[in-house]
Amino acid sequence: MAKILIRAMILPMTGAEDFYPEGEIAIENDRIFFVGEKGSTPDSFVPERIIDLPDDVVMPGLINTHTHAGMTMLRSYADDLPLMPWLQTKIWPFEDKMFDEDIYWGTLLALGEMIQSGTTTMLDMYASMNHVAKAVLEAGTRGVLARGLIGNAPNGEKAFAENIELVRKYHGAGKGRIQIMFGPHAPYTCSGEFLQRVKQEADRLGVGIHIHVAETEDEIGTIKEQYGKTPVQWLDELGLFGGHVVAAHCVHLTEEDRDILARRKVCVAHNPESNMKLNSGTAPIPELRSRGVLVGLGTDGASSNNNLDMFGEMRSAALQQKLAKGATTLPAYEVLQMATVDGARSLGLTDVGMLVPGYKADLISINFDQPHFYPRFSVPAHLVYVAHAGDVRTVMVDGELLMEERQLKTIDIKRVCCEVEKRAKAIAESFSDSPNSKN
Repeated sequence: MAKILIRAMILPMTGAEDFYPEGEIAIENDRIFFVGEKGSTPDSFVPERIIDLPDDVVMPGLINTHTHAGMTMLRSYADDLPLMPWLQTKIWPFEDKMFDEDIYWGTLLALGEMIQSGTTTMLDMYASMNHVAKAVLEAGTRGVLARGLIGNAPNGEKAFAENIELVRKYHGAGKGRIQIMFGPHAPYTCSGEFLQRVKQEADRLGVGIHIHVAETEDEIGTIKEQYGKTPVQWLDELGLFGGHVVAAHCVHLTEEDRDILARRKVCVAHNPESNMKLNSGTAPIPELRSRGVLVGLGTDGASSNNNLDMFGEMRSAALQQKLAKGATTLPAYEVLQMATVDGARSLGLTDVGMLVPGYKADLISINFDQPHFYPRFSVPAHLVYVAHAGDVRTVMVDGELLMEERQLKTIDIKRVCCEVEKRAKAIAESFSDSPNSKN
């Protein structure tokens, strides 16, 4: 549809005071043409369709800055374990038995869940990323994709070559909906030489880097023992920072680490629910933001969360920091910024994350005509502390409706659920006689 006019309450995320209780947003092709009070769209704009949602809040689509979409295949497979035993005895053995098609179907399930919960963009790090790209193109969402690289693994060089090919084949695909980064897993799974090669190749190809950093105390101890430095200090010494880098987690940081991240303009993907579940700790988000570090929100994978609901992530992010630092810490509007405009900027996306003319038409509507949204004293507070995935009514990316009246338009979700159930159970059953079996 070339021209659409949506009438609703509008939260454009252009400033804490900007809100239209009775507003409208005009969309032409894939871009926003106008945002303002109801009835103020220029007469030159003649809509082909008008969508009236007077009890909905329309806002930018949510940006998930760190996930592993294909890990929906492992949802609730390995719970209640610390990070390293979780990875080594459960997750990695399961993943070794996953094929390209398993990751494709797992990603489609993740994208269906994301659309239904209001997420329009994800930064995804995993394997079989050409199949992930295929799923993103079919679903119609926006994706920044990084091939996960475990440099110390036997397939490290093969994965590195796959990441290079991914840039060649998919960077800018889907009319720009797909962007590619390099995805070295973590300092403890990649050698210094490997990380420097990644940096060199990323710079040559003009793309960014996504990496897990300072997630656990075990990681801090390992890197300290090997190199005599913190992970942040070691990565800085290697020269990994300085370009576009998104560092996931960043839980355990010294004052020097925080200064390095700010000085090198490293962006941080904060994953509060995964950090809580794996007992990784509480990231110093207010301290990073006070230094000017761009912080986005991520869910991590569905095996360490166990959902991809960014509304739940916003609530957890706010409450965790209030528990740690005080009730006035990280107010609602700041959390919304992390989930929208700051998330977009941290991924290098300059025309999403806000509802302003000229930006991409990536937006969602939340149905406020429900008991838990009354009385309406504060829309930002309701979105952070009250809203949940099931409240999302409408989702649009690039001007195309991906969900309307909670009906997915690009994914046959029943078929996807059946396929994932069959494939995941078959892999799990293959461990029935092994020490890695699920109890």
